[in-house]
Amino acid sequence: MYNIAIDGPAGAGKSTIAKIVAKKLEFIYVDTGAMYRTLALACFRAGIDASEEAKVIEKCKDVTVTLGYEDGTQKVYLNGEDVSQEIRREEIGNMTSAIAVYGPVRELMVAMQQKLARENNVVMDGRDIGTVVLPNADLKVYLTASARTRAERRYKELIEKGQECNLDAIEEDIKKRDERDMNREVAPLKQAEDAVLVDSSDMDIDQVVETIVSLAK
Repeated sequence: MYNIAIDGPAGAGKSTIAKIVAKKLEFIYVDTGAMYRTLALACFRAGIDASEEAKVIEKCKDVTVTLGYEDGTQKVYLNGEDVSQEIRREEIGNMTSAIAVYGPVRELMVAMQQKLARENNVVMDGRDIGTVVLPNADLKVYLTASARTRAERRYKELIEKGQECNLDAIEEDIKKRDERDMNREVAPLKQAEDAVLVDSSDMDIDQVVETIVSLAK
C-alpha cells in the first residue's frame, strides 16, 4: 500500500489539497480532522465540557466514527448518522482541538487510522500523521502558510457561508490553535524530519496539488 501523510497547522488547506491529490491518484482520502470533530460533536451533544477529561474519554469509547462516499463526496458518520455538515461549525472546531490533547482520545483515533492505511492506498492529513500515525508513510508533506494568509482564507470561507466574522479575531484564534497544537504533550504538531516542506502562502490550490502529485510520482 502507498501512504501519503500531509501535516500542517490549522487553515493551511490540508483537507482541500489532500482530497484533490487523492482523487488524482485514485487513493482513499482519510480526513482525520473530521474524525476528531465527530468525537467533539458527540461530547458537545451530550453536554460534556471539553475540560471534563474523564467524561470526554468515556464518551469517545462509546462512539463509532465511519467514513463513506456518496456521489463522490466523502461523508462522515457518527454512530451511522451523517454529520458531515454539523461537524464544520466553528464551536465544534474549537472543541476539537481542546479534546484532541487527551492521550486516550488520540490512541482510539490512531488505531482506527492505521487500520485504514494498512488496507488501502491513502492520503491522510492532520497534525501528527507523519510523526505518529504513519511514521513509515511513503511520502510526507508539511504544508503551511502564514497565519495571516490562513486567516484570510478562513474569513473568505465564512463570509461565503453568510456568517458574520472578524478577520483579526480569526487570525488570533489561528495563532492560539497553533500554540496549543505545537505545545501539547501528546503528539504535538511538528514537521517530520523526512517531510518535504511546502509553503502555500503564495501558491494557489492547483500549484500545491501539482507539487505533491509530482513528489508522489
